[in-house]
Amino acid sequence: NVTLMPEEAEDMWHTYNLLQIGDSLMASTIRKVQTESSTGSVGSSRVRTTLCLCVDTIDFDSQACQLRVKGTNIQENQYVKMGAYHTIELELNRKFTLAKKIWDSVVLDRIEQACDPTQKADVAAVVMQEGLANLVLVTPAMTLLRAKVEVTIPRKRRGSCTQHEKALDRFYEAVMQGILRHINFDVVKCILVASPGFVKDQFMSYLFREAVRQDSKILLENRPKFMLVHSSSGHKYSLKGREHVLITLFMLCLLCDSQAAGEVKALEDFYKMLKHEPDRAFYGLAHVEKASEALAIDILLISDKLFRHQDVATRSRYVRLVDNVRDNGGTVRIFSSLHVSGERKFCSFHIQ
Repeated sequence: NVTLMPEEAEDMWHTYNLLQIGDSLMASTIRKVQTESSTGSVGSSRVRTTLCLCVDTIDFDSQACQLRVKGTNIQENQYVKMGAYHTIELELNRKFTLAKKIWDSVVLDRIEQACDPTQKADVAAVVMQEGLANLVLVTPAMTLLRAKVEVTIPRKRRGSCTQHEKALDRFYEAVMQGILRHINFDVVKCILVASPGFVKDQFMSYLFREAVRQDSKILLENRPKFMLVHSSSGHKYSLKGREHVLITLFMLCLLCDSQAAGEVKALEDFYKMLKHEPDRAFYGLAHVEKASEALAIDILLISDKLFRHQDVATRSRYVRLVDNVRDNGGTVRIFSSLHVSGERKFCSFHIQ
């Protein structure tokens, strides 16, 4: 078993990937208990106790980064009988102990990644168009939507643009407040401002004009971190695609050493090879396993979603594939299913 303590929201995502049905989880929780006094009156109260559950159901809220685990109690205490059902909501800065019958290489790598203090949300992006903006944090494991701003922008009218300009100022002000509220400038190395047309340029002019007027030192000191890129729209899905923001992110983040950039480059290389040298690029489990048996895989791209499969035999099949590629000198890149670069199907390519 291992004892871990989640310190930030992303740690809940790592824990979600560690948990499997049948594991044992010991953590502090709140339990409603009934007590009977000497006079026979019955009362109820909520007490904090430590329970050990056999995991039966795992529920993860990706937006709130909350993790709830339901299971049966396997260690009786003064409040909860053996076999009673209970739901534990794991909390930040509270330790929990996880016990497994089998600790495979993928799980151990996940623990090492989660405990690495250098793994932080080092890139933020503001994807916008007139009246719509999405503020996201790009971490090594996830793409987290932190704020969505929507403001109705009236059309320009002949002879008067006053209402249009006032609405734009309200929109830009809301986006600026979202940046100040949700971006940790001590951690983030670059902030991408993306839009079609000139919306991003107009917003940046407004942002630093207001920063000077309000004497916002945090914005003025971090001005070099803001970078303008093109996107097809202000929706979050603009972070995907060959021609969109995260491809540009690779070139930009050579300056800021972002892990997301490495994943995007690997995916881009795969698609280039699939287009220009299709005999060297393979996808689908059966074809990839045959390439592995032939010791032909140079780089394996795989989604972490596959390792959450509840069938032990199926999960072991993917773990065995990863171990074989590593043992034979290949490189394995595990993509997070909550990261924009990992929202694609399982794939791999090899060098003949």
